[in-house]
Amino acid sequence: MPYLFDTDAISEIFRKKPFPEYLQWLDGLTRREQHTSTIVIGELYKGAYRSQKRSRRDPRSGAQFLHNIQDKILPQFTVLPFDVNTAKIYGQIHVDLEQQGQTLAHADLQIASTAIQHDLELVTGNLKHFSRIPTLRINLILANARPS
Repeated sequence: MPYLFDTDAISEIFRKKPFPEYLQWLDGLTRREQHTSTIVIGELYKGAYRSQKRSRRDPRSGAQFLHNIQDKILPQFTVLPFDVNTAKIYGQIHVDLEQQGQTLAHADLQIASTAIQHDLELVTGNLKHFSRIPTLRINLILANARPS
């Protein structure tokens, strides 16, 4: 099954102590099953530039994370664009949630729309936000790996 990885799902890999269950699951995936969106890549770059003041030896430092994005993340994932078809899905979901009084951050809506457009299951630990979208399939591996 192919997956679209949210920002937290990719960032988890680079934590000091990533969840072992999650890493084990990732090891079983092929390169062809791993996708992300241009929106996620933008969020990763934003985080890297914000954290440039950390120690250069810290794997979460801006310089190291910029390197990780370029040399580890981009080669591992198929990066899907936010295109016109995805924008149409985004608009519909946005209005549906708005009418229910359940707004969601634009980036989250764009990520979800990308997953729906490409029939991918979203890998995220952010169930609170994404579970509002009834047509989105969510993989619970990261959420379940986190201690309660």
